[in-house]
Amino acid sequence: MRVLEALAKLCAILAGVLLTGITLMTCGSLIGRNTVGVSIVGAFELTGVAAGAAIAMFMPICQARRGNIIVDFFTARASERTQAGMDRLGAFVIALIFGLLAWRSTLGGLNSHSSGSETQIMGFPEWIVFAFMVPAFVLAGLIALHQAVFGFTVPEDAAGEGAI
Repeated sequence: MRVLEALAKLCAILAGVLLTGITLMTCGSLIGRNTVGVSIVGAFELTGVAAGAAIAMFMPICQARRGNIIVDFFTARASERTQAGMDRLGAFVIALIFGLLAWRSTLGGLNSHSSGSETQIMGFPEWIVFAFMVPAFVLAGLIALHQAVFGFTVPEDAAGEGAI
């Protein structure tokens, strides 16, 4: 699990760098538009593309840290063993969902690449977004599968609600 957690951290760091870059670009575009009347053409396209990739890249760390929303209203009075079993079942189901997302994103990326699909204004190749999303979905699925098989452990550096 250590390797999976390290890869999840790397994905999260890359997503953070990506969002920081997009934030700086957006600020530059706004400052340029409001001061000299020139903005970065298609900045909103790049923002959407980067946000989609970043969201997918944050999924592995979210799964590793058990950051997904859990509705435990109906199981609050169940035994710890029952809750642990249901948590493992939930992890297995989400592993299947991440597998489905990875599979369909792979097909979408291949289709986008073969058709030459691009964003409308900048002509940014859309398949690149899928290239960032697919490995992140695979990694999140592997983490969830590991949790389903071996149970849940809290990473040593995640004992609190601190940062990555």
